[in-house]
Amino acid sequence: MPIPEVDKLLGMEVYATKNEGVGGAIKEAVEDFVVEEVLVDGSKASAEGIVPSRVIGSSAHRQRFVLCVLVKRNWDTLIATRVVAKSLGVEPARVQYAGIKDARAVTAQFITVEGLSVEEAAKVDVKGVRVIPVGYVREMLSLFYLLGNHFTITIKHPAVPDAAVKQRLEQTIQELAALGGIPNFFGHQRFGTTRPITHLVGKALTRGQFEEAAMLFLAKPSAYEHPDSQKARQQLEETHDFKWAAENYPKQLRFERQMLSHLAEDPTDYVGAFRRLPPKLQALFVQAQQSYLFNRFLSGRMKQGLPLNRAVEGDFVVAVERSGLPLTTMAKLVTAETLEATNASIAAGKLRVALPLVGAKQKLSGGAMGEIEAQILEEEGVASQDGWLNELSRAGGKGGLRTALTPVKDFQLQHTSSDSVGLSFTLLRGCYATVLLREIIKPTDPVTAGF
Repeated sequence: MPIPEVDKLLGMEVYATKNEGVGGAIKEAVEDFVVEEVLVDGSKASAEGIVPSRVIGSSAHRQRFVLCVLVKRNWDTLIATRVVAKSLGVEPARVQYAGIKDARAVTAQFITVEGLSVEEAAKVDVKGVRVIPVGYVREMLSLFYLLGNHFTITIKHPAVPDAAVKQRLEQTIQELAALGGIPNFFGHQRFGTTRPITHLVGKALTRGQFEEAAMLFLAKPSAYEHPDSQKARQQLEETHDFKWAAENYPKQLRFERQMLSHLAEDPTDYVGAFRRLPPKLQALFVQAQQSYLFNRFLSGRMKQGLPLNRAVEGDFVVAVERSGLPLTTMAKLVTAETLEATNASIAAGKLRVALPLVGAKQKLSGGAMGEIEAQILEEEGVASQDGWLNELSRAGGKGGLRTALTPVKDFQLQHTSSDSVGLSFTLLRGCYATVLLREIIKPTDPVTAGF
């Protein structure tokens, strides 16, 4: 199967399945992509606004944080939580969430708000956003509490008849089940599908090339974005006139405008401009660079025919919790002596193969996988450890491990018709529905297909 060029640009250079895709598009309507967050205690945030009875020890007794369900429609998570904070009259840092959700979607997730009552938290008045209080909790929400996400997806306009859709879907799911899951690529939205530059900004940041990073983020246009945005970026790229840009950039480019307002006053302080952004967004740039390199590592492993569901000498393996979450801080390198026992544990679901997220604290794999990684880093002109931490890369530059495979749970084909296909499934946190949908649809142009 031919790989779309945008996939290659993001490091996804292979498919795991061999059969033809069903074609079609996702996210044609916002309601076609529904994401409902699932916490480690099994609680699920409902897109219908149904309030769970008790979540991670919540109670009616007032405590420091109020736990809520945030339901948003067609909102970016970072922007939505900041707007919620503004509506409640609190600092953005007092509104915390466990995970970032898709922007063009209907999503439901848990948030905590510090220092307010249940009654006060219910007063959010923002179009396309609902905040539904659940109760009080002692600690703010964090990634620690997040298990994963349940997806309900509608694929519109499949390219093949109903019978072929069902047959191809079943074949794809069977192939993935035999593999043990889907390749754990970082999906298109990690980088920005219509403007995939986040990892390029991150690469410049880790090199200390702050002006280049700023101009990439602010001024590199994309043919897929709104014409007004394209024109504004082109003008800035040609003139470097930050004062003009601060006054004329489209209002929807909120984060760009924050940086530009700083650069209009101090045109050489690129570090200060990036620091005007939310800390989580600053970290995302560097993490996107790590994600791109991970995608290339995983593609390289698959192209070399190394297994994803078995270890070879030199691989990292990580333990797996009963919940299915990998314990990426509990890792070991596989040796010739431990290979047989390790693969028995992988087959039993107790371990998984993992690949590096390159950074200052993370070493490369050994053996054949390490050779693949070293070659890719050389091609990319990236140091394996040195140079990853500076004043802007520190938050995201330490590195770590990520499993090569991730399981797909509770997959269901809900309906097929000549015009649409309905699917639902659950993925662990940090894993992307679009990676599974990429295998199912095999889009020729992921951008126009809604990825």
